[in-house]
Amino acid sequence: MAIPDYQALMLPLLRLMSDCKEHPLRAVIETLAEEFALSSEERNELLPSGSQFVFANRVGWARTYLKQAGLLDSPRRGMCRITQRGLDFLQEKPLQVDVKLLERFPEFLEFLNRRRDRASPSIPAFTESGETPEDALAAAYQTLRAELEAELLQQVKESSPAFFERLVVDLLVKMGYGGSRQDAGRAIGRSGDGGIDGIINEDRLGLDVIYIQAKRWDTTVGRPEIQRFAGALQGQRARQGVFITTSSFSADAEEYASRIDSRIILIDGARLTRLMVDHNVGVSPVGVYEVKKIDSDFFTEG
Repeated sequence: MAIPDYQALMLPLLRLMSDCKEHPLRAVIETLAEEFALSSEERNELLPSGSQFVFANRVGWARTYLKQAGLLDSPRRGMCRITQRGLDFLQEKPLQVDVKLLERFPEFLEFLNRRRDRASPSIPAFTESGETPEDALAAAYQTLRAELEAELLQQVKESSPAFFERLVVDLLVKMGYGGSRQDAGRAIGRSGDGGIDGIINEDRLGLDVIYIQAKRWDTTVGRPEIQRFAGALQGQRARQGVFITTSSFSADAEEYASRIDSRIILIDGARLTRLMVDHNVGVSPVGVYEVKKIDSDFFTEG
């Protein structure tokens, strides 16, 4: 199932606390993940920043909102428990708990007003959309990145063959292959030899090599092209190769590459631009936003 949003987690979290015991937040996250039957992939899905798991982040925000309403508290670092108000609230047997329902508590309304006073009027409060701040940042980041990758791919397709070869060199070096750029430049861009455009060191010591096929294509790359490249690798007694294109690969091509003895990595236009953005090839940062949290160790006394 999809990862529930933070509002959908409020009532299950409150019910979990109804035994009046102190619960470690880590155990709470695991119990709720089991209750919602989340898969391993869903439990381990990260925010785009890579700093936190999506589900853990949403459980954290559900706890924060319930605390602001006075239904939960944190008796000790990393622990949470239900309050008497929370117990009384559960006695009402609510069918769900959301932001609208929590607005009945004055402390929560004060919390919302503080947030709204600090927020930009052009940006809706995440409480109204069901998104946490991190969800909103992630969505905005993904939109900006998708637009950037699409524009970047178009630029690559319009470049000359020589420029595309230099681009491949820059990317592979940024990814840690080929030693120096000068070494990699001598390897890539040679005249094709039986379907091989170049050779690059897998590591800086040159203990192993990777054979490269790099082509600006507009049409889908099919199985015959991959078969020719595989044959060229066998002719060189090579074990691994990378086929890079600005277009895409057919299902037959991907299936063939996955089952032959030689290891061939297929990089289509979409993956190429993702790697370029990841390694800052052809792009540059225009702004950096730091998201910070309380340093609990700083406030530990004794």
